[in-house]
Amino acid sequence: MIRPYHANDANAVLDIWLAASIQAHAFIAESFWRDQLGAMREVYLPQAETLVLEEDGQILGFASLHEHRLAALFVAPGAQGRGLGKRLLDEAKRRRDLLELSVYSANTRACAFYQACGFAVLAEQNDPHSGHPEQVMRWQAE
Repeated sequence: MIRPYHANDANAVLDIWLAASIQAHAFIAESFWRDQLGAMREVYLPQAETLVLEEDGQILGFASLHEHRLAALFVAPGAQGRGLGKRLLDEAKRRRDLLELSVYSANTRACAFYQACGFAVLAEQNDPHSGHPEQVMRWQAE
């Protein structure tokens, strides 16, 4: 089931974010992600419209929307490969006519996922937080 995020979901969502970030971004030091936890908890999650995907009472993934940006889409490492990310993305698309996102260029799995889901690359830039190259992508409803 996909449902709105509640404040008491924060620990589960942050645990998924940290584990999936470390796994998907081996090219960035783990300490970088750990240093971002406070901002995720205090700034980014409260500002976003976040949806959680829950099965049998356990949160397995989440997506965060901020205006027309897909600010986050993460699935717990042990639950990846089951189509949960696609389900979350489809729900985000139902809520917006236009989505933009940034994804690290070195995260080839995520880049391919978004392109397979209809996103087009608009530009490449360096992420201001990590300095690593990222692709800016956009999807628009037809």
